[in-house]
Amino acid sequence: MVWPAGMARAARRIATAAALGGGGLTALGATAYGLLIAEGMLARKTIGRPHGMDGPFSDGDYGDFPGEPLKLAMLGDSTSVGLGLTDPGKTPGVLIACGLAAVAERPVRLRVVGKSGAASAELAEQVDAALELRPDVAVIFVGANDVITQTSPATAVRHLTKAVRRLREAGAEVVVGTCPDLGTVRPIAQPLRWVARRWSRQIAAAQTVGVVDAGGRTVAFADLLGEEFHANPGEMFGPDRFHPSDRGYAQAAYAVLPSVCAALGLWPEPRPAHGEGLQPIYLAAATAAEEPGTEVSATRVDGRASGTHGKWANLFRRRLGEGLNDA
Repeated sequence: MVWPAGMARAARRIATAAALGGGGLTALGATAYGLLIAEGMLARKTIGRPHGMDGPFSDGDYGDFPGEPLKLAMLGDSTSVGLGLTDPGKTPGVLIACGLAAVAERPVRLRVVGKSGAASAELAEQVDAALELRPDVAVIFVGANDVITQTSPATAVRHLTKAVRRLREAGAEVVVGTCPDLGTVRPIAQPLRWVARRWSRQIAAAQTVGVVDAGGRTVAFADLLGEEFHANPGEMFGPDRFHPSDRGYAQAAYAVLPSVCAALGLWPEPRPAHGEGLQPIYLAAATAAEEPGTEVSATRVDGRASGTHGKWANLFRRRLGEGLNDA
C-alpha cells in the first residue's frame, strides 16, 4: 500500500512537472515502468480485442420530461463509450443521462465524443467536438491508455488539465473519472500487478490536483470502484477480462452521477463522514486515489482558496439518493 503522505508527494511532483512543462518519470523509475509496459503488451496479446472497436451509438435525448434539454458530453477512452457493450442503454453516457434527467426533471441531450484507445493527448480534439454541443456538463473517463502508451504522468496530466480548463472557460461543469487501477486486470501477472497499481494511483492523484486546479471535480475510480471487482471478476469484467461488463460500467456511471448532479446544483452537499470533508488538495488527492468513488472539488476557507499547505479541497464519498429527501 502507498500511504497518503507518499502519494501526496508523488502527486505534487507530477502536478508541478505538468504545470512547468516537465515530463520525467516518478519514483517508480524507468526500469519498473519498462517492465510494466512489457507486461502490459503481453497482457493485451492474451486478452485480445473486445467485439467491435467502439461502443454502441448512444447520442440522443433522454428523459420524458418537458423543458429545454440539459446538454451532457462524454469524453475520454473506451470506458467513456462503453466498449464491449451492444446495448446503448447500458453505456455509461446513457445511464448518466437518464439519471440526470430523473433528478433534474428535464430531458438530457447526450453526445459521446470519446474514442476507444484514446490517451489524454487526444482530449484536445474531443473538446473541439464537445464544444459544438455547448454542454452544460462534461464527463471525462481517461488515464489507463496513458500508462499503456508510455505517456509520462506529467504530460498526461497537462493535457487533461488543458481540456478541463477549456471546457470550464466555455461554461461547462466538468467531472473526471480518474485513472483506474490497472492492478485489477488479471492478465497482468504478479509481481508487476502491484507496480501497475502504484503507477495508476499516482496518475490518479496527480489528475485530481490538475483537474481541481482547473475548476473541475474528480471521482476516484481506483480499483474500478470497489472490492466487488476483486471478488467477482467474472461478473464485473467483460469477456476480454480488461474492460468492464455491463454491471461494471453501471457501477462506474452511478459513482459519477451524484457528482454530475452536484456540479449542476441539483444535489445537496453531503454531511462529511469520518476522514472526509476539508483537506489540503495534495492530501485529498492522495486519499481519493485509495478510496474508490471519492469526489474531490475545490473549496474556500475564510474566503481563501489556499492555505499553508496549498489549495483547499472538499473530499466526499457521495452515494445515490443521499440527502435528496432534505433538498
